[in-house]
Amino acid sequence: MRTKLCTTAVGLASALLFTAGCSGATSGSGGASVDPAKLKLTDTTPKASGAATTVNWLVEQEPATLDMDAQGGSSTRTVMANICERLLLLKPDMTTAPRLAEKAEYTGDKKLVLTLRDDVTFHDGARMTADDVVWSLKRHARPEMNESDEYEDVDTIAKTGANEVTVTFKKPSALFTKALAGDAGIIMEREAVEKQGDDFGTPGHPDACTGPYRLKSWNSGSSLTIERSADYWDKGVRPLTKEVVFRWASGSALVNSISTGAADGAYLTATGPAAVLSKKKGVRAYYGQSTTAWSLSPTNSGALEDARLRKALSLAMDREGIAKSGFNGLAEPWATPVGPGAWGYEKAAFQKAQKDLERSTAYTVSPSADDIDRAKKLVEQAGAPSKPIVVSSDGSESQTVITNAVRGAAQKIGLKVTVKTIASSRYDEFFSDPGSRNGFDLIPVDWYISKADPAGFYDNGISGNANNWLGYSDKGYDALVGKAQQTIDDRERAKLVIDAQTKFADDAVWIPLVQVPSVMVLGDKYTGAPASMVSMYYPWAADLGTKKG
Repeated sequence: MRTKLCTTAVGLASALLFTAGCSGATSGSGGASVDPAKLKLTDTTPKASGAATTVNWLVEQEPATLDMDAQGGSSTRTVMANICERLLLLKPDMTTAPRLAEKAEYTGDKKLVLTLRDDVTFHDGARMTADDVVWSLKRHARPEMNESDEYEDVDTIAKTGANEVTVTFKKPSALFTKALAGDAGIIMEREAVEKQGDDFGTPGHPDACTGPYRLKSWNSGSSLTIERSADYWDKGVRPLTKEVVFRWASGSALVNSISTGAADGAYLTATGPAAVLSKKKGVRAYYGQSTTAWSLSPTNSGALEDARLRKALSLAMDREGIAKSGFNGLAEPWATPVGPGAWGYEKAAFQKAQKDLERSTAYTVSPSADDIDRAKKLVEQAGAPSKPIVVSSDGSESQTVITNAVRGAAQKIGLKVTVKTIASSRYDEFFSDPGSRNGFDLIPVDWYISKADPAGFYDNGISGNANNWLGYSDKGYDALVGKAQQTIDDRERAKLVIDAQTKFADDAVWIPLVQVPSVMVLGDKYTGAPASMVSMYYPWAADLGTKKG
């Protein structure tokens, strides 16, 4: 199962949803901030009623390829969400619904039957067949492909009827249907992809998908344009916007483009521009659910091997200060390492579990004198490390605020901390090269998951997981996560996930800090598009239009 991690983009402190480019940075803020008390989360914006000929949209960087199996950065996903469709649909409220498959039904704990729609056509007019679906899923599953880890538990994929595909598993896989609402469920036309060969996904070549928009042109280095598909198979969907022109900008360039009307909208991965633009006349900022959260991830260096030291640091952290200073008010102190956008089912249960953790003995919003005293006692019991705890920072504003907060917390409870600043490119290496983490004890991480299910995060703590930098190992925890990922029933799975979440928190495997919402800015005359993190998987442009006809 893939956990989409956040990496550092040029000039930014993070990489957006649903893998470059997630939340967090404050680049270009100019000191602007948003009052957290007035921050309202919304899944979508008011419905559009008027048509638009051309909407100019910004993404952070030019896509390297439009072949989602080869690379799936946030900019690519934001574009391709409108062109390619999945077997299941991730909706703006982060729940799933049928799409190209009109039904996905487990007929046993190791068999998933997909009943396909019989009226779907690709952009070149060819009809989508069960053969295309089998080929697409098998392509995603190839070891070299971006989504291959979503297929680790898959045994067979076969056509079992004219409009039916059956997937069997080596062991029960509760999260596979969540993956089918993401990039692992994209369906492409086999003949079109194979005809293009290595040219597929490059400028000058058509797409091979079924969505409400099709690729019109891609002028490398300049712009990429999608246009409304005249023969879109779903006659119930009538996009009001004829075409969307994508260009790329971040930081002050993005702010200037939106402020002057040169660009009409953008999904932002940085809170600074969002805070600035929220105060601009003629621009509206919207905030939606996200799975993104910032945490501190301990390594296996030994300095924080004792859970009591990790709990002590957690107790002394001023999360409220981090939210205000590092994220312009566009963050919320948070007790788990995954945001509320992950609550795609049993939301009330997960919400209660979050509140329970906020009242736990190892979490503070703003530490009191009693919290500091308790943290000092934990340090006394464990014994302070002989050497300073080394914390990494890539020098961005968000990470600087976080590492300063760590240093301040440590000083209050008798721990010594050294902050070591590194290049942004080296920060990226933390996630791919274990050796790059040598010499660091604590690393700030900006993390999101691409599924609306917290079970998609907590495998990061199981024994031997590549993202388990601490080397945490607990058989009981491993069993809980494993059972959760094999439990099809949502209510039962939620109970198991919450138990695993509680143990993860009790052992302070990570130190959660704040959660950051999805941010969208729109020119004042436009509306309709979703505000939640769903923009990388849902055809948001099909909902976009003007406020008045």
